[in-house]
Amino acid sequence: MKTIKIVLLFLIFAAFASLNTLKAQRIAIVDITRVLEQLPDYKEAQKQLDDLAAQWRQEISIEYDQIKAMYNKYQAEQVLLTEDARKQKETEISEREKQAREMQREKFGPEGALFRKRQDLVQPIQERVYASIKTYAEDRGFDFIFDKGGTSGLIFSNSEYDKTEDIIRSLSK
Repeated sequence: MKTIKIVLLFLIFAAFASLNTLKAQRIAIVDITRVLEQLPDYKEAQKQLDDLAAQWRQEISIEYDQIKAMYNKYQAEQVLLTEDARKQKETEISEREKQAREMQREKFGPEGALFRKRQDLVQPIQERVYASIKTYAEDRGFDFIFDKGGTSGLIFSNSEYDKTEDIIRSLSK
């Protein structure tokens, strides 16, 4: 009987110790995408990027339309051209296509102008948000804050831990 009481007391102590350990880590969840969408300067940056991308897409589209017109003209004149003239026209068309693809890569490629512009406009805003989250976590004693809006892999979260509104309020001060 005494052994059972000792084992039982030990189990109760272990249970309380594990509960205490679980409470030691404070976790919060923030939807960074939603926070960013609430910021007027982020919205303005996104609008600038969208406008710039639309302008560049239109320029590239015009370039491809001109290449298509060159090709159609070549197709119509092909039978009348000498072998050298045909090769010259084909080379011109090929060069224009290569230039258009290069323009597209320079504007929209992984390290292209749109990517660099996005970094210039959006990165300072993101840094401000992350600094606000860090300050929030330090001030309130949170150990972990997860982004539920990104690709963090978070599948379930209790809404009581969502601190998105608090971050939005702290940014608007």
